[in-house]
Amino acid sequence: MNWFECKVIYEKPVENSAAMKKVPELYLVDALSFTEAEARIIEEMTPFITGSFEVSDIKRAKYNELFFSDEEAADRWFKCKVYFIILDEKTGKEKKTANNFLVQASDLRDAVKKLDEGMKGSMMDYVIASIAETAIMDVYPFKVPGEKNDLPEFPGAAEQNA
Repeated sequence: MNWFECKVIYEKPVENSAAMKKVPELYLVDALSFTEAEARIIEEMTPFITGSFEVSDIKRAKYNELFFSDEEAADRWFKCKVYFIILDEKTGKEKKTANNFLVQASDLRDAVKKLDEGMKGSMMDYVIASIAETAIMDVYPFKVPGEKNDLPEFPGAAEQNA
């Protein structure tokens, strides 16, 4: 998957006023190219924004995997830097390989919990180096037109919400 961070700027009404203010928001889009990322974010945002908006910036985002949640309270996205620890057979020393994950969660504690749950299937030892809340408002994975999109979620998400 190729993830692109798309910054969208649009005008939003100021509360208790007739004035408008420009608001920047960040979205993550799965696309093959910058051109496709721009087209996809425009397609996704058009139904939600009245008036005009612009895509002011697009840049590649390096995430090894995303952990989605269908919990209503999980309305934030956290970037988690994780080091996989492997033993170099020749030297006997530990090697750390950095990986970035994006986790949908309600708060920092929930992000750690969901990251650990998502990593249960991993055979490698890992250590969490950092977790930080991002400015990402929403994520748009690739979907084949006409097909239901089964998002990868952390294990047990469906059972917890049943």
